Amino acid sequence: MAEQQESEVITKSKIDKAISLLKEQKPKEREDVSDREAVKKMRRYIEKLTSSKYGYTYDEVSEMLKGLGINLTGSRIKYLIGELKKNSRRRQRIEPSEDNSISESPVTENQPAVKANSETSTEQTVKSGKGKTKKQQPVVQEHEDE
Repeated sequence: MAEQQESEVITKSKIDKAISLLKEQKPKEREDVSDREAVKKMRRYIEKLTSSKYGYTYDEVSEMLKGLGINLTGSRIKYLIGELKKNSRRRQRIEPSEDNSISESPVTENQPAVKANSETSTEQTVKSGKGKTKKQQPVVQEHEDE
């Protein structure tokens, strides 16, 4: 078993100072990033070079990056760009549908169309005492012009 070390008394004020110190810390900058993250950061430049205007191939882009010690094949770069495009399309498709469901009011969807003439006819259904429904005669409503 490990021996327990004698430590100083930890006071509440020390804990408060320690919490403040820990809260202030910024995330460490990582030196290494994944190939996916690297392509994500370079995406707009890779897409620019591989566009019809510039005409480079993914293999040519791969050769350029090899000179900097970034060893990604052209097919890997192309695959990762495709994945990034797919993910951004998926996000764009999901976000508008969420916005529409919030902004649309169900009341407006269920309102009947207004007839152009001044007389409207509506049918009403009424439940009888034994659970049967029967239709009542149409009710004619007249609207006065104001």
